[in-house]
Amino acid sequence: MPHPSWNESYAFRTVAWDTGQPEPLLVEFVTSGAVTPGPALEIGAGTGTNAIWMAERGFDVFGVDVSPLAVESAQAKIEGRTLSCRFAVWDILAAPPPDGSFQFVFDRSYFHVFDEPGERQRLASQVAGALASGGLWLSLIGSTENPPREVGPPRRSAREVTLAIEPVLEIVELRSAEFRDHNTKA
Repeated sequence: MPHPSWNESYAFRTVAWDTGQPEPLLVEFVTSGAVTPGPALEIGAGTGTNAIWMAERGFDVFGVDVSPLAVESAQAKIEGRTLSCRFAVWDILAAPPPDGSFQFVFDRSYFHVFDEPGERQRLASQVAGALASGGLWLSLIGSTENPPREVGPPRRSAREVTLAIEPVLEIVELRSAEFRDHNTKA
């Protein structure tokens, strides 16, 4: 990280994950009451769709992404609105979290872009440093459950996820779901 083509992907609009709609699994998690509005960090916020959705529901959201073009687009979406939402270019692996006060950290498909176990462990450590005591991290990660395929998000096994996260955070729930419109397990 940073991936050499993230900005290029946004420039050429080749970002299949940017649907313009909030992630259904995030919506389900928030509306179930699993997390209440408070300070939230979205890692890999892209053009801000999920961060803005959370802010509209009372969260104080800080959305970060490594792509300056994605962040510019996200900032444009909130221009003139009175939402508790801000965006910044930030590589979570390269710099420590702003502080440890987030009650909720969300990432949709960020964890699984890292091929090296050490990078995934560093990400988990950085998230742990960003979370307030008792905070929650919801991470949607491409799963190895489906048959092999040639395209789609990188895939991580439950073992890889556990080995990266459990040294610094407790996994409260690990379950299978499906990314909407991608027919891909998460």
